[in-house]
Amino acid sequence: MNPQLFLAFIVVAVALACTPGVDWAYSITAGLGRRSFVPAVAGLCSGYVLHTLLMVVGLAAVLASVPGLLGWITVAGALYLLWLGTVTIRSWRGASFSSAAAVGNPGQNQLRSFLQGMGTSGINPKGLLFFLALVPQFVSADAPLPVPVQSGLLGLTFVLLAALVYTCVALLSRKLLQSRPNAARSVTLASGIIMVVLGAALLSEQLLPALRFG
Repeated sequence: MNPQLFLAFIVVAVALACTPGVDWAYSITAGLGRRSFVPAVAGLCSGYVLHTLLMVVGLAAVLASVPGLLGWITVAGALYLLWLGTVTIRSWRGASFSSAAAVGNPGQNQLRSFLQGMGTSGINPKGLLFFLALVPQFVSADAPLPVPVQSGLLGLTFVLLAALVYTCVALLSRKLLQSRPNAARSVTLASGIIMVVLGAALLSEQLLPALRFG
């Protein structure tokens, strides 16, 4: 793999991972409202591992080429974000931000956090298109490694960088806001609103053209 291309990819990947969005919103919520934010961050990263696997085996390109399929995936992802954001908004007033305040079965709570994180990144078709559009730009046909191997390594590099960034986001939110309940509740509410707004935007991207030409 070309070292210069790899370093350039790292710069771009870090910049993208550091861009606030749905993943940040979920990481902040996990940092404030979970006994441990690790399952949530692991879930987010697992979604990108799924995108990487699809890209390596070539299924991502197939999915992108099927007419209308990405549109339906986008609708599913948008509805999921709307649901997750609504749940976050509804729970912000009564949320407890102490690590000792988690209730219920810890294993079930962690599994739910993991699955919600995986759904947040895994169902998002923009993540799939990101891998399709960005990763090939940093693959060298002259490198000794096969193209699928290079693609997989780049995808996993992004996963590792995203894990580092999201862990820092969750950790900082816990350290800075856990002792400030009012500020923490406001941030949690804002995170839920961000999820709802982005979900509505994704949904409108698909429905408005259909209604306009229907």
